[in-house]
Amino acid sequence: MGGLLARRKIVQIDEERCDGCGQCIPNCAEGALSIIDGKARLVSDVYCDGLGACLGHCPRDAINIVEREAPEFSEEAVHEYLQTRESQGSTCPSSQTQSLETEGSLASEPQTSSLSNWPVQLNLVSVNAPFFKDADLLLMADCVAVAHRGLHSRLLKGRVMVMGCPKFDDARVYVEKLTEILRRNDVRSLTVAHMEVPCCSSLEGIAELALNASGKTIPTRRLIVSVKGEEAPV
Repeated sequence: MGGLLARRKIVQIDEERCDGCGQCIPNCAEGALSIIDGKARLVSDVYCDGLGACLGHCPRDAINIVEREAPEFSEEAVHEYLQTRESQGSTCPSSQTQSLETEGSLASEPQTSSLSNWPVQLNLVSVNAPFFKDADLLLMADCVAVAHRGLHSRLLKGRVMVMGCPKFDDARVYVEKLTEILRRNDVRSLTVAHMEVPCCSSLEGIAELALNASGKTIPTRRLIVSVKGEEAPV
């Protein structure tokens, strides 16, 4: 999509830094950004107003504003694009609508809960909570709780769990909180469980940053869950 060229401010994405987490996508009201081939990219220059609403939402600092020749920003083109995208149901890949088949019955559900601690939300839990002592810690994305088939029988059993949403919550706050949990407690192991969708994968980056900042060497396991509740190979 072209137009008259003008030298103006526009978003630039460092593809080497970008891991496709998708946290920038919801913050671009014009829909100029999209995850394409596992990377955040400009759909079209005419959709980007250059104001940088997406800045500060990338945990890898892969987005900045540069000044270069580009087609002028077009509100009319943005309006048409958003209408077309809405009519086609085209949104962030993580929110693609799907109908899933269910299996089994209520009789197959575990009869007891394996949850061993409260609270569980990373923003709410105390970094000095006694249950972190000698814990096998599970850092889990919110959606895993409703997707994983063996949540209580396999995933939670024997683990202390904290959970959060890397897409909608502040990743920097998560890093700081998790860093202090790891620094102040003798955590034995860390399991990071997230959904297979792109925006959820940034939970791994949060864990990695926190581990590095804590100065601890802790055995870490990564676990990816499909939208059908299956553990995907890593």
